[in-house]
Amino acid sequence: MKRLILATAAFAALVTASFAQEATRGPNGGPVVETHDVFVEMTVQDDTLVLHFASEDGEPMSSDGTTKARAIVQDAGKTSTITLRTQAPNRLVGALPGPLGAGARVVVSATLADGHGIQARFVNN
Repeated sequence: MKRLILATAAFAALVTASFAQEATRGPNGGPVVETHDVFVEMTVQDDTLVLHFASEDGEPMSSDGTTKARAIVQDAGKTSTITLRTQAPNRLVGALPGPLGAGARVVVSATLADGHGIQARFVNN
């Protein structure tokens, strides 16, 4: 019985922590994820996916030299791969096949100019 109570409490703590992480919003109003000391904020403007990069101190971080950038989008039962291109000063952008629905999942991967890879996961609210 004690193990069941401890397992339930641990699960509740993990769920609470994950919800708190999702609530983080960036200066552009989108959700923010930290990956390898890079903060990535996702916004959608019409049918364009926009990712903003910032450093630990909140300063915009250049996206120049980013390679292998793509987003995998799962929305309304369909999966799309979006090629992302750099846009000065600190953005990656890509054309969505249509409006991004609530609950859509977006996984972004890229290799930064310094050679390390990043991956960020978002749920559109």
